[in-house]
Amino acid sequence: MLKQLLSVFLESRCPCCQRTTPTTVCKYCLKKLSSHQLSQSDRLKLYRELSVFAWGKYDGQLKRAIATMKYNNQPELGTLLGKLLGEAWVNSEQIKSLPKITVVPIPLHRQKLKARGFNQAETIAKSFCRVTGSTLQSQALIRMKQTKAMFDLKDLTQRAKNIQGAFRIGNKLPKHPVLLIDDIYTTGTTVQESARVLQQAKIKVVGVAVVAKAGK
Repeated sequence: MLKQLLSVFLESRCPCCQRTTPTTVCKYCLKKLSSHQLSQSDRLKLYRELSVFAWGKYDGQLKRAIATMKYNNQPELGTLLGKLLGEAWVNSEQIKSLPKITVVPIPLHRQKLKARGFNQAETIAKSFCRVTGSTLQSQALIRMKQTKAMFDLKDLTQRAKNIQGAFRIGNKLPKHPVLLIDDIYTTGTTVQESARVLQQAKIKVVGVAVVAKAGK
């Protein structure tokens, strides 16, 4: 009886459903998350000349998990999602021919970083790099402009104007071609601007890897 009571206290709560669990999320929520995983053939797509590698579809439990991570202060979910993304990357036949890469997470503005306490893209990227063995360079891009939330802007022109001039190159340039990392790919406005800034500095961008992709 004592052992059973101790096991309950020692186990944490699943951030998605609040069940007790010895792992980051409970087996039920992990199963729901996995149901949104894309097939091998659907993971890598080309959007506006930028290759996008996505672990899952931005819907249901995966969409809720990302929101919980960012808005309920649950960075451990980012660590789990980064691990899943890294495993999919390593196991993908589509990226076997890529050269050595440097992983660069999409940065947050310092005010948003202070308010949130962590950058979800960096948390995902750290876990991704532990799985893939890639080099992480978090300061290759700096976010200089505090932008509006993209989900408030439905028009592509508004989104492009909102993000224009938001990034600059950091003090240390990547030695290898860059793979950008973010949590979600929707219209691609943010990652396209990030890639443009890097490419202007003569840095090759192989694409972006995200946990979830909206739409088809």
